[in-house]
Parts: sequence; structure tokens; C-alpha cells
Amino acid sequence: MQADALQSKTPQTAAAPPATGRWFHFLVPSVVDVLFVTLLFGLSCGALGRLLLRDASIGWHIRNGQQILLTHAITRTDPFSSTMSGKPWYAWEWLYDAGIAAVHQVLGLNGVVFYTAAIIAATFVLVFHLAMRRGGNLPVTLFLLVLSLGASAVHFLARPHVVSWLLTVIWFDLLDSGTRHPEQQRRWLWLPALMLLWVNLHGGFVMGFALLAAYLAGGTVEYFADRERRGQIKNSLKRLSTVSLLSLGASFVNPYGYHLHLHVYRYLSDRFLMDRISEFLSPDFHGAPQQCFAVLLLVTIVALASVPRRPDATRLLVILIAAYSGLYATRNLPTSSLLITLIVAPMTSETITDAESNANLAGWLRTFFSRLISFGSRMRNLELALGGHVWLVLVFVLGLWACLHQGRVGSTRFINAYFDDKRFPVQAAEVIAQRDIREPIFSLDYWGGYLIYRLYPQIKVVVDDRHDLYGDEFFKNYLQVVLVQPGWEEVLDQQRVNWVLMPAEGSLANRLRLTPEWSLVHEDKTAALFHRVSR
Repeated sequence: MQADALQSKTPQTAAAPPATGRWFHFLVPSVVDVLFVTLLFGLSCGALGRLLLRDASIGWHIRNGQQILLTHAITRTDPFSSTMSGKPWYAWEWLYDAGIAAVHQVLGLNGVVFYTAAIIAATFVLVFHLAMRRGGNLPVTLFLLVLSLGASAVHFLARPHVVSWLLTVIWFDLLDSGTRHPEQQRRWLWLPALMLLWVNLHGGFVMGFALLAAYLAGGTVEYFADRERRGQIKNSLKRLSTVSLLSLGASFVNPYGYHLHLHVYRYLSDRFLMDRISEFLSPDFHGAPQQCFAVLLLVTIVALASVPRRPDATRLLVILIAAYSGLYATRNLPTSSLLITLIVAPMTSETITDAESNANLAGWLRTFFSRLISFGSRMRNLELALGGHVWLVLVFVLGLWACLHQGRVGSTRFINAYFDDKRFPVQAAEVIAQRDIREPIFSLDYWGGYLIYRLYPQIKVVVDDRHDLYGDEFFKNYLQVVLVQPGWEEVLDQQRVNWVLMPAEGSLANRLRLTPEWSLVHEDKTAALFHRVSR
């Protein structure tokens, strides 16, 4: 009778849900929907939206993209600087520049911020989805994702690197799925095409080759360690080696060919610049984002020590690469956190599942793990069932509508993107524009992007934050002036600088106030503008 009862229930389980159930699953927002909408509007609306513009290099990205769209040619010489005018410039993010300029042309600065927020939201939503698909428990995955978000907040900026985050996640998924499931190795053929896109969007394409090296090295270790699967592993390594060569070839399909690779190498190996550019310095763990990354590393150590099955060599190598790169430079924290979350979320979930039946643990702890697994399983099933994502689409369209109407939906303004006048010389730039000043202006490197955005082609800057263009010798002279070190006046003379724009309370501004040949033209709480009255 029990068998008959079981058989009678089977057709009911397989039957399609009623229409009301289908509509329910279609309309109710999933965790993915809530996460995407929260990140999208949290990063683009209100005061938080302006955080994405706390770095002004997006200014020269937009202006360069406008030139590309106008001339239908990729920029090869510097158009923005008086000191580097006409010299070769590796605009290696030209494809991003053209795209963001098109967004700016249609949607303005609001659209730039909204686009960036959408890319960031899509990246973290994809990480959540992939980690869940790989066996991650929902509460565990969400906890690690929150840590990853916290660590990545240090680099939430409207710049092309956010596209590189998304491409890193996609690249890892393609590589890892083919390694775990040989029948999916055809997906590896997407890697060269992805590299063709990546190399023209951002210098982060280097991470793609680091991951390829990790999977080739890990596969080699597994080949010698697992005698039973040597034939299968050998075939996989052959396919991966071929795809790696194709990806390498695709990376040369850029406006500068192999010279781009040499340029990136020289830039990243320049110790003077790497030791002085803040985002390339190692993390200061007194900050909240850095502490989130530290917690993520601690969770990783615990997961590796307690996981019931030994992780394969490939995943260990990826974790090592992610941990090292995150500890080496602050700018690497986002990609490191994303990769660690993708690997550690399923691993931690497996550990918790195994701990539920571990008799050596206290009863209350096993009960806690049991409830966590049960809750996570129910939520995971519900999450997979809620596949409509209608709210995600509607909210995204609503955001686009707002960008097309000066950030407004009806009479309410949701998006209001602008450069903060407490961080950038907004008032001074207005004075420069009104006075129709045409001579080059010496300013801070991180103000250069804003001045290019606001005043080009009226003026050219003496310096901006394209550090690879100017080089270390130039920045040695630049720091000599900014820090008012001996010989600073000679540097300004050599560069024929007649206009200086500096922080109002900075050392150089205070020195120029006391120098007879310099006259104060404008001053506000942020910046002071000086003009040379005699030479």
C-alpha cells in the first residue's frame, strides 16, 4: 500500500503548477531582483550616487570617447595635455571611452553614473547566482557577498575597471565550468572572443591570463596526482592550451598590437609610480573595506581547514592569486573578493552540511547547522522558482526613463549626478571659463580629469592622472612643485606655466600667496587660482 501511495503521488508532483502559482512565481521578486534593484538605486540615487564620481578620470574618458565618435578614429597621440601634446598615448580603454561617451551624449552625467551602477549590480548579482548554482547555501552565499561588497566599495567609481570586474567573473565561470564538467569544455571557445573584447576595454585583461595560468598549472598537478584520470586530464589540458594560445592571439588585436603588452608591463613594473599611486599601494586595514576583505580571508582559511573534501589544485591556486593580488594592491580588492566568494561559498556550504551529522560537535551547534541548511534549502528552491525577474526589468527601465528626463520621474528627482565642489575645483573652473583663459593650467593630477571634462578644448592641463603617459621622471618634477621642494620654481619655468590651480589650504597655494610674481585671481573653500604677473 505504501508503494501504491507513493506511485499515486508521483504524477501530482510532476504536474505543472496551477496558473495562479505560475503568476505568483513570475511576479514575486527574487533575491536576485532585490539585490540588483538595491545596488542599482543605492549607487545611482541620492548622495550615494555621487560617490561614483569621487574620481575625476571619467572626465577624460568621456572627452576621449567623444573624439573617437567624432573622428571615427582611435586616439593615438595625447590631445589634452600641454606637456604631452602630440606624444604617443596608449588609450588602451578606447572601446569603453567610446561607449561611455555615447551614454553621456544621450543620458548625460546621470546616465554615466546609472550605467556604472548597473554594471556593478549585474556583477554582484551574477556572482550570487553562480555561487548558488555551484551549491552555495543561500544565507552563507549572501553573507560572503556582503563582505565582498564591503571590500569592493573602496573602488566603486565610474571608471572602466567595473567592466573588468564583470568580465573576470564571466571568464572564471567559463574556465571553471569546463574544468568541473568536461562536457562543457566547448564553452572555452568563448574565451578568445571575450579576450578580444576585454583587451580593448581595460588593462585588467591581464587577470584573464593569470587565471589561465592557474588552470593550466592546476591541471598539470592533477595530471601527476590522479593516475586514473590522466587520459581525461591530458585531453582537457590540450584543449585549454589551444584556447590559451587563441586568447593570447586575440589579445594582440588592439590598436597598438604587442606594444600594448610591453607598455602595460613597463607601467606595472615602474616602482616609482607603483609606490606612490594610492590605489596600487597595499591595503590599510584600518579602513572598513579592507577589514571586510580581512574577514573574507579568515573565512577562506577556516573553509579550507574544515572542508570534508580536499579542494583541487586549481581552486587553491585561484584562491592564492586572489589573496595575493588583494594584499598587494588596494585596487585589486574587488576582483579578489569576487573570485574568493565564488569558490568559498560552495565550500563553506559543504562544510556546514557535513558538520550537521558530525557527532563530535555539540548538540546545539548541530541543531543550528541543521536549521541553517533547511532554511537555505527552502530559500534556494524558492529562488530558483522565482524566475520572472519582471521587477528587475521594470526598475531598470524606470531608471533609464529618469536619466532621459534629467533624473526625474514625475516631479521627483531620483538621480542627480555631479562632481562635488568640496572635492573638485568647480567654482574655480567656472571662473576660468568666464575669463576665457586659454593658457595651460598646472593643477593636481587627480583634478586633471575634471578640468578636461569641464574646460576642454578651451584649455589644456599640464598634468592629469594618466600616470602611464607622463612617466616617473615627469611626476618627480610634479611632486617637487606640489610639495614646494627646492627647485619648484624652475620646474614651473621650464614648463612655461603661467596659471596654477591648487587646494586653497595647500602648501603650494600658501607659498604662491607670498611670492610677488604670482597674483591670486580667485579663491574659494576648495581651490585657489593664481596667475603669474611677471617672469
